[in-house]
Amino acid sequence: MSQIYNFSSGPAVLPREVLQTVQAELTDWHGSGMCVMEMSHRGKEFTQIIHEAEADLRKLLNVPANYRVLFLQGGAHFNFGMVPLNLSKEGDTADYVDTGHWSRIAIKEARRYANVNVVTSNEDRGSTYVPDEASWKRSANAAYLHYCSNETIGGVEFPFVPASTFEGKDIPLVCDMSSNILSRPLDIAKFGVIYAGAQKNIGPSGLTLAIVREDLLGHARPGTPTMLDYQVHAAADSLYNTPPTFGIYVAGLVFKWLLANGGVAAMEARNIEKAALLYETISASNDFYRCPVEKAFRSRMNVPFFLHDDALNEAFLEGAQARGLLQLKGHRAVGGMRASIYNAMPFEGVKTLAEYMREFARSH
Repeated sequence: MSQIYNFSSGPAVLPREVLQTVQAELTDWHGSGMCVMEMSHRGKEFTQIIHEAEADLRKLLNVPANYRVLFLQGGAHFNFGMVPLNLSKEGDTADYVDTGHWSRIAIKEARRYANVNVVTSNEDRGSTYVPDEASWKRSANAAYLHYCSNETIGGVEFPFVPASTFEGKDIPLVCDMSSNILSRPLDIAKFGVIYAGAQKNIGPSGLTLAIVREDLLGHARPGTPTMLDYQVHAAADSLYNTPPTFGIYVAGLVFKWLLANGGVAAMEARNIEKAALLYETISASNDFYRCPVEKAFRSRMNVPFFLHDDALNEAFLEGAQARGLLQLKGHRAVGGMRASIYNAMPFEGVKTLAEYMREFARSH
């Protein structure tokens, strides 16, 4: 089979070395005679797997001792509801930053439980930038401030971390990092809650990661469903019910792969190099391709771009597939193209895409 490069936004490419380890261990994990999918989640084998996964993640992100790492289910969508149910009381105001599709889904869900104050929106310029923080209309009494650090669909990424204090008050900072967690160093201590669906930079779909500061646990409002209470999962060490065991196993292998390859600092350097090549290819095309995102806010993970003539889209995609460049069609909400270049996408994949883009532009 010829080399394939998968640019899907999620479920996304996994490191080849991780897949090879999964293949080798599939029917017999470490001499246990069992596949991880067959193991009891309370047995000694899986206990080792989940403890190692947490320890490695803590090492990668330098997670402080006063934060709990939770391996959950339900995707980021569950956390859209879990956050207001756990961090706000009925009638509270919650501040939200609107920078695109996923921010708006989170806002819509939060409005079911809290008075949402949208502190800023980038719709005025086609959702192509992050508004200056000085212009945000924050609430002095907000229960928390929520933002999405990287909009997977629009390709808008925060180049900064918002302030976790306002008018002298500590406001828990909550972040949906589904598509850029582990792609760069991070000061966890600035955040109250970080959550991320696994299927982009962590592992397979079905697993969701949450990192929660301990003082925010145990305050879920009355009537919160048991499975939506962060404290329930923290108290049970992510084993309140049967967790996504195979997803946790694969995530643990990804964490080990990251540690063996220099950690998040090394990933950041690689990601800067990959993104720079792709954006330079777009900029050098004499408007054959264009990226609508303003330069200061262009994502290192998800690169949306459009051809100057939409009539060429199908030909572009067909030619890409013939060269083993897969899943480049843009999200149905915006059209065009999108290349997702997460940690596991090798530089060679981005280089091959850039060469194809230049070739296609010359021939059309």
